Amino acid sequence: MLRSASPSPPPRPPPRAPARIPVLLFAMDGAATITSARKPVVLYPSPGMGHLVSMIELGKVFAARGLSVTVVVVDPPYGNTGATGPFLAGVSAANPAIAFHRLPKVEVPPVASMHHETLTFEVARLSNPGLRDFLAGASPAVLVIDFFCNAALDVADELRIPAFMFCTSGAEIVAFFLYLPVLHAQTTVSFGEMGEELVRVPGIPSFPATHSVLPLMDRDDPAYGEFMKAAADLYRTQGFLINTFRSLEPRAVEAMAAGSCTLPGVPTPPVYCIGPLIKSEEVGENRGEECLAWLDTQPNGSVVFLCFGSIGRFSAEQIKEVAAGLEASGQRFLWVVRSPPSDDPAKKFDKPPEPDLEALLPKGFLERTEGRGLVVKSWAPQRDVLAHAAVGGFVTHCGWNSVLESVVAGVPMLAWPLYAEQRMNRVFLEEEMRLAVAVEGYDVGEGAVRAEEVAAKVRWLMESDGGRMLLERTLAATRRAKEALRDGGESEAALARLLESWSEAASA
Repeated sequence: MLRSASPSPPPRPPPRAPARIPVLLFAMDGAATITSARKPVVLYPSPGMGHLVSMIELGKVFAARGLSVTVVVVDPPYGNTGATGPFLAGVSAANPAIAFHRLPKVEVPPVASMHHETLTFEVARLSNPGLRDFLAGASPAVLVIDFFCNAALDVADELRIPAFMFCTSGAEIVAFFLYLPVLHAQTTVSFGEMGEELVRVPGIPSFPATHSVLPLMDRDDPAYGEFMKAAADLYRTQGFLINTFRSLEPRAVEAMAAGSCTLPGVPTPPVYCIGPLIKSEEVGENRGEECLAWLDTQPNGSVVFLCFGSIGRFSAEQIKEVAAGLEASGQRFLWVVRSPPSDDPAKKFDKPPEPDLEALLPKGFLERTEGRGLVVKSWAPQRDVLAHAAVGGFVTHCGWNSVLESVVAGVPMLAWPLYAEQRMNRVFLEEEMRLAVAVEGYDVGEGAVRAEEVAAKVRWLMESDGGRMLLERTLAATRRAKEALRDGGESEAALARLLESWSEAASA
């Protein structure tokens, strides 16, 4: 329970008058009428592959309905993974209906925070002049921004462009951030000082304060202030597009719709659950043919896939524990291994080198597991791997894109959260959705998930009655996800309501 305090209440955001949506014409079936006078919908994702991929998938949805779509791209303020350029080139070639505009690169001064999210907020803020110039010329009908691009709301207000937010995390995370100003006013203690005390938010499971979003753990860190401002800015938007489907997170959606998660007296912007939107194809030079060819040789449902996101990395010690656990489990596996993080703070966000598997893995591991295991360096085509019939389990960092890809593919999950909001996602997945089981020790420290735990949980997932029940629940969620996206499904209906609201505003 949060300890009581008597701080000043958080400032209420000023009410934002709806901006008129210009020249966006719709046919009777809800699809946009293509005319020479139409104005584009501009999508503005924050740096990072997970956010970029989701926003592009949203762009494909809009383009399929005849809207003119432009995606604004901003260079990351930290080391690029190296995949963004080839990925965008492939997407552009495969989707000529979507235009891309890259903002001028900005120089970000050093920030007094250990969290890369602080840099992301800062690069969006410094990019406002370039964004303003582009939007003033493009005169878009609508601007759809990412959570980390909240600074763009100042430009949208100045140019009177209606702004919506596309939330690449789930509805439960949105509910948490809507309620964050209330939590802030209830205590002067940082989340990191609260230990295992439970944080209670309407519509979502209570979770230990230690599992809050990592940049929020210390309210004296600049990252905390950035997230507090972003949470307050949620109320400045004209609606949330959330990459989820209502039946996956019904309590959170209902709580937001009822106004239970907001500041007293401040209305909640409309919520549109339009997912699951996942990567529709792999593009670029490397499409992971080696992984898929190897999976073709494995029995159906027999392989455990281990992958931890575009920036998830383990210490050398933890890599050896995972290897020993996989070997002891006796199960088939496909494992993406990245180089451990650098000890040099200046290189924290640099692109990691290719891993030296001989040095990182136990001696003889690759030889002893040959045939039943495949280790790949740095990257695998996750969407295609999860969709492959041979894959029967997924050890994941609980990033939301990965969660949705696993749900759509019908693959049960073992949860191993690493950063950002992933510990909260673990709680939601295990306690609310019942679609994952966590490995023990992930919350203790580097190297704390022992080989014995890896072996036991992998065997449980693939062989036990509990694992089979988890698979059944996952397959039920898969059916609901597919139903949500069908004509007349809950997500398709939400999208139709969104487009209808734009059409009504344009003709007002």
